[in-house]
Amino acid sequence: MVISFSLALLFGVIMFFMIRSGVIKWGPAIVAILFGFSLASTGAADPIEDFLNGVSDAVDNVDDSINDSGGE
Repeated sequence: MVISFSLALLFGVIMFFMIRSGVIKWGPAIVAILFGFSLASTGAADPIEDFLNGVSDAVDNVDDSINDSGGE
């Protein structure tokens, strides 16, 4: 399995449903979005991207090992 959708889109959908259900209000949601944009322009962006790529690769490896063993 390859993660082929954007994590930004996934997080956006999660944020939408959190706002809609009342778990999070609009103010904190906007602050979270602005924090994400600010964080993306710092030196922390590369390590975060490396971490997310590592998690994605690990999930892919687990999926491959399950499929190679025949699901048993």
